[in-house]
Amino acid sequence: MSVALLLVNSPITEVSNCFGFLDSIRDGNRLLETSRFVSHNRSSLLHCRLKKGRKQRWKSSSVNLDMWYDCLGSSGLESGSNFPVILSMIASPAGEMAVSSEQKVYDVVLKQAALVKRQSRPIGDLDVKPDIVLPGTLSLLSEASDRCGEICAEYAKTFYLGNLLMPPERRRAIWAIYVWCRRTDELVDGPNASHITPTALDRWEARLEDLFQGRPFDMLDAALSDTVAKFPVDIQPFKDMIEGMRLDLKKTRYKNFDELYLYCYYVAGTVGLMSVPVMGIAPESQATTESVYNAALALGIANQLTNILRDVGEDASRGRIYLPQDELAQAGISDDDIFAGKVTDKWRNFMKNQIKRARMFFHEAEKGVTELSRPSRWPVWASLLLYRQILDEIEANDYNNFTKRAYVSKAKKIVALPIAYARSLIRPSTMSPLTKAKIES
Repeated sequence: MSVALLLVNSPITEVSNCFGFLDSIRDGNRLLETSRFVSHNRSSLLHCRLKKGRKQRWKSSSVNLDMWYDCLGSSGLESGSNFPVILSMIASPAGEMAVSSEQKVYDVVLKQAALVKRQSRPIGDLDVKPDIVLPGTLSLLSEASDRCGEICAEYAKTFYLGNLLMPPERRRAIWAIYVWCRRTDELVDGPNASHITPTALDRWEARLEDLFQGRPFDMLDAALSDTVAKFPVDIQPFKDMIEGMRLDLKKTRYKNFDELYLYCYYVAGTVGLMSVPVMGIAPESQATTESVYNAALALGIANQLTNILRDVGEDASRGRIYLPQDELAQAGISDDDIFAGKVTDKWRNFMKNQIKRARMFFHEAEKGVTELSRPSRWPVWASLLLYRQILDEIEANDYNNFTKRAYVSKAKKIVALPIAYARSLIRPSTMSPLTKAKIES
């Protein structure tokens, strides 16, 4: 199951998900173009410089598989490796099984919201300003950002256009987050996923920690390193997304919705927590920071649940069932029934309940979209309206998600986009900054 990135793709291309984006990364059948690493020492982004008389540059080029895996480490593909999986803060440690997944996830929401409130500052059309500005630094960062923009334009055309309405600093940051999420997903859902081991994901997480410390490995890492230096973005959602990739390497069943919710957070809800600090909350909004983040999380969960319901047949062909096992049993449906792909009255009734739950999360997400900064609202509304329509198409297919793929037609997408834009013009309810601060204190 791929990461659900909420990106608005072109009207002709299928839509998928990431908070504030809409694009299907399932359709990518090749590794993203990446860049040659800067150096084996991975010197700090803020200190990537021209050495005396010698210009150091990143070369943007397609890399072969050897170079791609070199970036993960010298031997990221060892077969049979028993490298221990390092669980993130969200993962359930021993002795905490009584705490629900929803509460664990909300703890991360509170942590991110608190970080934003501590570091809140106006962000507009700022120039890229590293700690120490030396010759060549700005051009290198500009090159890295441009490459991320090119990737976003290729894989998320409509969102890319909507994103151009944002101030340049926010726009570049969203591109960097999108590219990192896409690269992460392709490790386990791309054409070479069968070669990825837990060891490779551990090395990818080590790279993540390095770039958060200002030590990017390559051009695309550098763009994200610059982003996290400028915005109050916490590392935990990024680490949790990698944890979702680990689950896909070892887990093919989810015994109840509590387990499935946690997985949906890992692979989709995380993107909302990554993106809101960049998209920004409207200064006049009366909503608490926590409520906006909770809505962002709900949109990610809703989109991933929709992904799951749309792709039941495709996932079953790979031996995977991303549906709560206890609810299937209560409905009288077995794994063999799903593998057989038969649409029965039991299946229809089961699907009606699953769709009802997904729509509940979409409804919860709506509460936070209007509270975002104005330039950010349009792509998020488009994400919500377009992706929610996939549930309607599943119903129109008589709940046959085994052999029929639900998709939103080009005509319906064209109609939805101006509706989304109109909704983005609705202003959030207002209160004074002092009153809002008192509520959040």
